[in-house]
Amino acid sequence: MIVLQNTVISDDIRDQFFVCNLEKCKGACCVEGDLGAPLEKDELAILEQHYDKIKPYLTGAGKAAIEEQGLYIKDFEGDYSTPTIDNRECAYALYDEKGVLKCAIEQAYYDGVIDWKKPISCHLYPIRITKYDDFEALNYDRWGICSAACSFGQDLGVRVYQFLKEPLIRKYGEAWYSELEQLMEEEEKNAAAAK
Repeated sequence: MIVLQNTVISDDIRDQFFVCNLEKCKGACCVEGDLGAPLEKDELAILEQHYDKIKPYLTGAGKAAIEEQGLYIKDFEGDYSTPTIDNRECAYALYDEKGVLKCAIEQAYYDGVIDWKKPISCHLYPIRITKYDDFEALNYDRWGICSAACSFGQDLGVRVYQFLKEPLIRKYGEAWYSELEQLMEEEEKNAAAAK
């Protein structure tokens, strides 16, 4: 366990390898699971603000799901997430010409239509954050659908925290990430010295 400022980071984020391999998984994380993508409370207003610009990117089924369920849903625990199409893929998902699931929000961002890339929970995946009163716990969400990403990461020598540098900086800032890298380097040196 790594303690950094107001975060507690599981060792798996340091130790496990990971690089998304969309050619293999086809974006399965946008389909599998009990709910859509988790949303933070401040993201609800962002979604409302940008929806008219995201809407043209949505599939017909995605638009229908949003019209029926709303831009987001509140679950039984009081948490928010994106709606889904028939309890399967996220309503904001779209398929490219190769059958790979992509994000309509992210596509609108890449096209310069909006300035919000996508929900932070999606950007940070496979890290999941649990919020407590005084800190946030960052855990690696180990899931069979990501086995190709684990193998690809291993082949490239890229660990979870390295692969997720951009979203971690987006969430916690440059200074936090620099401190994380220093902690990781120190731990590697200590582990090498102990051998």
